[in-house]
Amino acid sequence: MSSRRPIYLNASAASETCDAPLNAGVVEFHKELPNYAPTPLVSLPELAAEVGVKGILVKDESNRFGLPSFKVLGASWGCFRAVAQHLGLSSTVTLENLSAKARTRGLSLITASEGNHGRAVAYMAKLLGVSASVFVPLSMDDNTSRFIKSEGARVIVVQGTYDKAVQEAAEQSKVHNSLLIQDTAFEGYEDVPAWIVEGYSTMLHEAEEQASQLGLPASIVITPVGVGSLAHAVAKHCKSRNMTVVAVEPDSAPCLSSSLRAGKSVAVPTSSTTMDGMNCGTVSATAWPDLQRLVDACVTVSSYESHRAVEDLKSKSITAGPCGGASLAALRRIASETSSVLTKDSVVILLSTEGAREYKIPRDVAVEDAVGLTQVLTQINSSNPTLSVSDGAGESEIADYISAWFAHRDIECHRVEPVIGRPSVVGVLRGSGGGKSLMFNGHIDTVSLSSYAKDVDPISGHLGTKNGEQAIFGRGCLDMKSGLAASLAALAQVKATSHNQQLRGDIIIAAVSDEEDASQGTQDILAAGWRADAAVVPEPTMNTVVIAHKGFVWVEVDVLGVAAHGSDPASGVDAIMQAGWFLRAIEQYHFPVDDLLGKASMHCGLIRGGEEPSSYPEKCTITMEFRTIPSQSEISIIDDIRGLLADISKENPHFRYSEPRVTMSRPTSKLSTTHPFVQQTTKSAMNILGNNVTVQTAAFWCDAALLGAAGIPSVVLGPVGAGLHSKEEWVQVKSLQQLQQVFTDLMKDFCH
Repeated sequence: MSSRRPIYLNASAASETCDAPLNAGVVEFHKELPNYAPTPLVSLPELAAEVGVKGILVKDESNRFGLPSFKVLGASWGCFRAVAQHLGLSSTVTLENLSAKARTRGLSLITASEGNHGRAVAYMAKLLGVSASVFVPLSMDDNTSRFIKSEGARVIVVQGTYDKAVQEAAEQSKVHNSLLIQDTAFEGYEDVPAWIVEGYSTMLHEAEEQASQLGLPASIVITPVGVGSLAHAVAKHCKSRNMTVVAVEPDSAPCLSSSLRAGKSVAVPTSSTTMDGMNCGTVSATAWPDLQRLVDACVTVSSYESHRAVEDLKSKSITAGPCGGASLAALRRIASETSSVLTKDSVVILLSTEGAREYKIPRDVAVEDAVGLTQVLTQINSSNPTLSVSDGAGESEIADYISAWFAHRDIECHRVEPVIGRPSVVGVLRGSGGGKSLMFNGHIDTVSLSSYAKDVDPISGHLGTKNGEQAIFGRGCLDMKSGLAASLAALAQVKATSHNQQLRGDIIIAAVSDEEDASQGTQDILAAGWRADAAVVPEPTMNTVVIAHKGFVWVEVDVLGVAAHGSDPASGVDAIMQAGWFLRAIEQYHFPVDDLLGKASMHCGLIRGGEEPSSYPEKCTITMEFRTIPSQSEISIIDDIRGLLADISKENPHFRYSEPRVTMSRPTSKLSTTHPFVQQTTKSAMNILGNNVTVQTAAFWCDAALLGAAGIPSVVLGPVGAGLHSKEEWVQVKSLQQLQQVFTDLMKDFCH
């Protein structure tokens, strides 16, 4: 059973009807525009036979008035009606007269867009001879922005989403002689969006006539949805002719799907998608009531599914972009998942709403087994930019993938990014209430790729063999994308089976940035308020349940000398020589012992001093790392160092120093073997791995300590492998598959 967002079906829509839209003058208006011609309606009989329907027809909108999208139909009619009304002219005014009056008044058109609508408004402004400003979201790619500019418009980039761009465009339109041409309605702004909807009717009238000429009168229309304006036009047209309406949205922008399920219009957060023109978080206010009543089915598809559809259409000589491919992706999903929409007599019109454009080929978010997910995550370069010698890629791309993975399954998702470019992602599978919450905390950054073997791809994620066992290879596969993948796969497994037995507690997946350097990601999610009753950190532990590890404190001490020429010993004091006194003293440092973690330790990791051989150095800086146990603290260690320095200065009057300082500190992590969560985790591990599971401490430090310090009891449990930070890194497939089952068992047991 799949864990993905289900198809929304509205049985009552089959009996709904709608009066034929009164769109007098729209088709005639479009026919008067330069270079008007109906766009093709292409029959695909082989695809129809494959799907098991009578006919499939593709309305190819890859070239409409020289623009690569249907959007110009709505934008042109909306601009024409809005400008005429603004200037006090009749809707029967000629385009030539309208243009002359608009230029005389110095009118400016303003809109917000993800791409094609903005370009269409810019085209119409150029046709009228007036200026245009297009507000676009930060996520818009440079190519799309250039296309809008090529129509003569000014592009204003908004630091936010499409919905934010709409807000700023609306605010700017209040300036004198500015006119908002927006395809989404909101309170007090309904006329222009309604005219834009009317403009799309030309495409539907064309398709209806063309289908009849082919002897295949349509029974179903599949339409992409952004803010819902096109879908509104389609719904009204279809229900005036007793046809079925199917809407399709990106997984990552399901505003209509979410609203239909909620029974009211709701705004949803959006995330990255290749279907830019559909990346909208709010349904148009004027479209919503009719869509709620008239839409028979609503389908969400991933960017990867849309990409596959684009390739399929291309093989049939139809050029389309991701928004154009969405309708075919929806058809394939419906055909494979439900029998209530299509019949053998169905004739389906797919609205391919945009032509081909450049986009980055997306990764498949349908993957939900631990092995496949480990391969996908490993193939994404997420090397830490503050740690790598060479420039690290950062976590943005992998965070986008994980966000899309959650969206594909309708799992609540939050992006935590106080530092731009260093995101963490928190996904939450909500329980029914009253149960305990469980967090899985896995880092998404890796160390540098430059330390990997030079003769292989460091992020191949390929399957191979190691020590006679199947393994996955690549930087980060073990540390710790495999552990995170096992957590995600277990979550998907639980969600797919929770329809009959929903858990009471929440399951939280925190995919955090920057663990390899400063653990900023886990600190960020804790600062944002994320908590759980317990946590698992799936760092590689070789199937061992780790319940404790030491913390660390970095301390710097400056031993001071007096700078002088090397030939002047009477004036100079050698800080490096004086530092020897401190190094000898620190060798005698007394280290406390913990019953579980053993003896604390310390080493001098760095020593820096001097400028050149011919000068007495005035300062020597020593950096020590203390590996700590619970009885130690920053204060106790600094007090100890102060005491050592004071004792040396009493013995050596030339010894001078600065106040010791802590440059970084991380707490210890420690749970008792009798702690209920340790016992519960061990039980789940033994259920899958057998009775040879051991409970131990670890030598390494990880984010479990930060979670523990925040009051979240945490254990560390991860797969078998080797090669952390080295030239060849691998994770054992068998242990990874077992870990997925351990985590599934633990989720069900702890959150029941």
